Amino acid sequence: MKKTVFIFHGSYGSPNGNWFGWLKNELENEKIEVCIPKFPTPKNQSLENWMEVFSKYKDMVSENSVFIGHSLGVAFLLALLEKHKIDSAFLVSGFIGNLENEIFDSVNKTFTQRKFDWEKIRKNCKKFYIIHSDNDPYVPLKKAQEIAKYLGLKVIIIKGAGHFNSEAGYNKFELLLEKIKEAMDES
Repeated sequence: MKKTVFIFHGSYGSPNGNWFGWLKNELENEKIEVCIPKFPTPKNQSLENWMEVFSKYKDMVSENSVFIGHSLGVAFLLALLEKHKIDSAFLVSGFIGNLENEIFDSVNKTFTQRKFDWEKIRKNCKKFYIIHSDNDPYVPLKKAQEIAKYLGLKVIIIKGAGHFNSEAGYNKFELLLEKIKEAMDES
């Protein structure tokens, strides 16, 4: 069965940032198709606009797909799971609700300040993995724990990984690659 992996960046992010390109190359070396949509951010950033960008990819989504969200990309991923059935979802440095940061909260509100259909989200994905750092400067650990509670999971906590971005030294993400391969082997 063909697997397609989708990687969703966050606010102020891009498909070329952080570990995204490295992960794409690693997975493509395994003959896995990888899509990293470029979403408008921060200008014109809204759930509606991101959904419009993603509509070009929706025919590629199947029950074998893997979604990976980083930061705001997690809230976007959760919104997609209200509509699409997939195999696995990886939520890295994710959050819902406010971050108590006026700049981020204003551009993120259409994604994070909404009611999520948790029953449908749980039903539409076979496996969830929540990865968070104990010292994320933008997204407190309690935000990951909140999502974990809704999904009935435990958070994989990595010590000293910051926001899993380039500034924290994350241009590669070996643990995530390992977990993706494990999830695919189980399918």
